[in-house]
Amino acid sequence: MLSRLSIINYAIIDELEIDFSGKLNVITGETGAGKSIIVGALGLILGERADSAALVNKQKKCVVEGVLKVDSKKSVITFLNGNELDAEEELVVRREIGINGKSRAFINDTPVNLSQLQQLSSLLVDLHQQFDTLEVGETDFQRDVVDALAGHSKLLDEYQSIYRQWQVAKKECDALKNQKLQFDKEADYNRFQFTELEDAGFKENELEDIDTELKMLSNAEGIKGALSKAYFELKESESPIVQQLKVLLNQLNVYSSYHPDLPVLIQRLQSSQIELQDIADDVDRISNHINYDPEKIEQLNERLSLGYRLQKKHSVNSTAELLAIQKQLEDKLQAVLNIDQAIQQKENESTKLITAAISLAKEISGNRKQQVKPLEDKVNKLLVQVGMPNAKLKVEIKPVDLNLSGADAIEFLFDANKSGQFQPVRKVASGGELSRLMLCIKSLVAESVDLPTMIFDEIDTGISGEAARQVGIIMKKLAAKRQVICITHQPQIAGKADAHFFVYKEIVKDAVKTNIRQLTTEERITTIAKMLSGEKPTAAAMENAREMVMN
Repeated sequence: MLSRLSIINYAIIDELEIDFSGKLNVITGETGAGKSIIVGALGLILGERADSAALVNKQKKCVVEGVLKVDSKKSVITFLNGNELDAEEELVVRREIGINGKSRAFINDTPVNLSQLQQLSSLLVDLHQQFDTLEVGETDFQRDVVDALAGHSKLLDEYQSIYRQWQVAKKECDALKNQKLQFDKEADYNRFQFTELEDAGFKENELEDIDTELKMLSNAEGIKGALSKAYFELKESESPIVQQLKVLLNQLNVYSSYHPDLPVLIQRLQSSQIELQDIADDVDRISNHINYDPEKIEQLNERLSLGYRLQKKHSVNSTAELLAIQKQLEDKLQAVLNIDQAIQQKENESTKLITAAISLAKEISGNRKQQVKPLEDKVNKLLVQVGMPNAKLKVEIKPVDLNLSGADAIEFLFDANKSGQFQPVRKVASGGELSRLMLCIKSLVAESVDLPTMIFDEIDTGISGEAARQVGIIMKKLAAKRQVICITHQPQIAGKADAHFFVYKEIVKDAVKTNIRQLTTEERITTIAKMLSGEKPTAAAMENAREMVMN
């Protein structure tokens, strides 16, 4: 709901503020007084393009600000949360045009772009101007009208949920099939590479161990000679080191009791003698196991050469990396075997979902078709009431391929002159006809749809008398549960207002300015009387106006 509108420096408006009621607000005034200027300013906070020509006073910026009550509308809260804006019960939407002509938009003082402003405003305010291409000609709106009357929102939600699941399943199935094609292309090459590595049969760290063993075998003779020489000196020479230590121990033992340090020294020599004895035994053991084996060296070199070739081929440097590649190739080959099963499962899932979606779509279509005749009859009856006795609405439902909205294409067809030639509304209805048609349709769905604030700009053009009265009655009924703002020249409509605003021009510092004020009951009666009979209303006009206001 639009609770307040503030306008500063827009066209011939210097500064004004309007506090709207939550029901039927009527704005009247003489032609040229500035009613359409107010609508133009309002359009700025609804996301329409800004025109720097609107700045008559080039010395200060233009500011249009609207205070809108959210009333816990889920769609608005979702939008605010999705755009990281404060979700408050009252929103301040502001549009500024700088003296340089640049425009900026704000929601609760947070800068937003024009697209965001348009999205939010469309959820809160519905502006209908006589010469606009109204949404009544849009297929989405037409389908929403029929769905609202059908009252199957839960069924539609269930269908859309299943339809989206089907789309996801179908997309996943297509992705699996594309993956299978890629697998099939690579399968032979992967199988060759895997077989090559599998046949090689490398074990963990094998190539590194072979490299170490080859270095030892290649130096076997030198190692064996050095070990033999060490063993000879330790145990087999004319004066073996081990034997020499034993002799020294025997000599010192004789005098061990004569000096306090000798026992410790003897013990150390004894340990050294035992250690050297062990070393000699280990040297002999190692020497006996080292033999130069050219055949084994050749075998190891061949194995190492195979490993290096595979490492180079796969651009790696270790046995572990080769084994990791082998495992990856094995997984890919296994995936080829598994993907057919995955595709079959996904196709089964997709089939179940599309079957359920088709069944629900048929039920939705049936509900929609049941609403066609009642909708046509009610709208056509209302069209007579609002001064369009020759106009007829026809609702056409045609089957189409399954989509998010079901399996129907819904088109509102219109014949303005009983010609029998029905054409799409968007092609044949004039601005005034569209506006009144929109009023008739929305009055029917008002109970079923959470409509935003509705603003009608002179939709009463071309009607008067009883037709105008009927438009007023419809608006009054529409405003019972939502805010309606109407700019009108018709006293019959003005008489139905819960709040009546009067737009007028005044001279301020030798300049013509537009202003607005809310009328009291007596002022309303006088204003409506003037609308009925002219600037000097007759007693009859005053009485008629009083009856309109009081009733």
